[in-house]
Amino acid sequence: MTEAVLSIGSNLGDRLARLQSAVDGFGTAVREVSGVYESEAWGGVDQGRFLNAVLIVEDPAVDKHGWLHRAQDLEQAADRVRGERWGPRTLDVDVISCREQPGGAELFSRDDGLTLPHPLAHLRAFVMVPWLAVEPEAQLTVAGRQCAVAGLLDELEPADRTSLRLTDLVLQR
Repeated sequence: MTEAVLSIGSNLGDRLARLQSAVDGFGTAVREVSGVYESEAWGGVDQGRFLNAVLIVEDPAVDKHGWLHRAQDLEQAADRVRGERWGPRTLDVDVISCREQPGGAELFSRDDGLTLPHPLAHLRAFVMVPWLAVEPEAQLTVAGRQCAVAGLLDELEPADRTSLRLTDLVLQR
């Protein structure tokens, strides 16, 4: 069995419907769904605001590459175009972290298509804030050391944290 932390985001079209399509696409594997947050785009490209959430998923039949393939299939179904790096997206699904089982050992990958844990997650409030909302004791390996996600969030610039806003929008599990 594997458990994964997934970050989902959208800033094109019906953003909430795009996020809901990801929740629906992972189906019964979804164990936790965070609230929906709105954030400025990350990466320096001028574009509209994102809606973001985090999912905790688990499935005995899915390995770390399986989560990536399912994420990419959902992005493709949402007509995701991979053009400009950090550009606008109909749907973005990132595998942030993966464990052998709930509470188990963190899995690592340096494959061409999959880097685990996600190499930039610790720099993104739009990942860490929703993750902490559903898993307050979350841990992430950064630069070879296990870190509390809450501590990583505290290391971000205040402006990065305050640019994120919890909305009244809800994703249905």
